Parts: sequence; C-alpha cells; structure tokens
Amino acid sequence: MPLDPRTKRWAQKPKLILFDLDGTLVDSVPDLAYSIDTMLERLGMPPHGVEKVKRWVGKGAERLVRHALTGGADEGPDEPLFRKAFAIFSDLYAQNTCCQSRLYPGVREAIDYLLQSGYALGCITNKRQRFTQPLLRSLGLLSGFSVVVSGDSLAEKKPSPEPLLYATQNLGVSAEDSLMVGDSINDVLAARAAGMPVIGVRYGYNYGEDIAQARPDYVLDSLAELKGLL
Repeated sequence: MPLDPRTKRWAQKPKLILFDLDGTLVDSVPDLAYSIDTMLERLGMPPHGVEKVKRWVGKGAERLVRHALTGGADEGPDEPLFRKAFAIFSDLYAQNTCCQSRLYPGVREAIDYLLQSGYALGCITNKRQRFTQPLLRSLGLLSGFSVVVSGDSLAEKKPSPEPLLYATQNLGVSAEDSLMVGDSINDVLAARAAGMPVIGVRYGYNYGEDIAQARPDYVLDSLAELKGLL
C-alpha cells in the first residue's frame, strides 16, 4: 500500500489504522512527570521536571522509572530501589492517569472522521493495560478502537512487530492493508518489521529527536491532516 509521491495519497485505502497512544493521541507527559517527580521526592531524590521526563517516555513504565532514578543512564539502579520506586510510581500514576493529560489538537476530529468513514481502528501502546484503559476511557476514545494492545498484553512490545501483527490477526486484516501512526522510532521500527506502512507525527516525544530521521512513509504536523492524506 505505497504512498504516491505525486498525489500524497495512498494507492489503496487501508482497512485498519493503528495508533500509538502517548505522544500521538495524547499528551500524557504532565501526569507522568508529576508521578515521577512525586515518586522521587518520596525517595528523597531531586525531581527532574517535565522536559527531562518527556525524553524518557515511550519505552514503558519500567524503563521510565529506571531512567528517572539514574538521570537517564541505561545501567542501574539496584533492584531493591527500583522495585520500591516502581511500586510508588504505579500507585501515583494510577491515581493521576488523566488529571492533566489531554488529546492533541486534531485528534478528536481525525478519529471521528475515520470512524464515520468506516475505518477499523486500533491502539498499540507500550503503556501498561492498567493505565491504558482508564486513560482512553477518560478521554472518550476507548469505544472507537476495535482492538487495544498494551505494553503488557503480550510477551513483547514495540519495537517488536508482535503487537501490530496481533492486532491485524485479531481483526482478520493483513499487515499490508493496515497503517501504523506514531510519534517515535519504535513505531516506525515495529511497522517496518511487520511489513506495514507507517506515518510519523512531528509533535510527539520521540526522545527529543525529529521523527523524520526515522524515515516513516510520511510525516504529519496534525492528525487532522489524515483526512486529506487518505
């Protein structure tokens, strides 16, 4: 299902469109940063603030907490500290999943248009199911998705293609007839490995880097642009 560079439209409309969650549909960093910084304060450690936390979002809660404890280092901390910190963070974030999180501009319009146009939609996220379902429900998105795959739904998560392939198989749609939309290189890598076209959104997190560097098939500044692209 290639994108025609002349018309900027897909040669064939996708039957299934899969969306990442954090950084693509929802700006969830304010609630994540609050939970991380409150966790650190309870452990007697200095907070990091929104901008640092923003660069660590996208690889799951475990990695986020480890980065918060080490200041972004890939090694450490010791396991007892991590387990204590993760329990504190999990309780905090469960209570603050959707206090300040908001849909990005254009998301509501795009989802409404796609549903009205008969597209099947799915959500593929590395966020744990414990947090995914309440967040989607609070923002009025949950009922629009035919399939939701969270970071702990399967043995593997993005950048593995398994969550994407699970969604397509669950709905009886081939990867070639599906489309992934996300904000990070993990979304691009997962889609490529699944044999699926992929769109990147420029406004997301992607660890502080321009999503265009990951070479998705197309880059959007707003999900509202999906209507013209399809």
